[in-house]
Amino acid sequence: MCLSIPAMVTSIGARGDGSHPAIVSVAGVERSVDLSLVPEAKVGDVVVIHSGYGISILSRERAVETLAMLGLDSGAV
Repeated sequence: MCLSIPAMVTSIGARGDGSHPAIVSVAGVERSVDLSLVPEAKVGDVVVIHSGYGISILSRERAVETLAMLGLDSGAV
């Protein structure tokens, strides 16, 4: 089973070599992801991440709801 999870974009790096690197945070954990599939994402947006890629932008309300269903702290989004 695969799981996608909402995370807040905390920083975005310089684009290069076909990548669009960023740091996201969920439940106090920061991860590196690639935002190439959602190039319009900006710092403060909540994106759905899957396998190291941001795949869509999500509303904060939906992100809080999703994190609650997963039993995770939604305070960071």
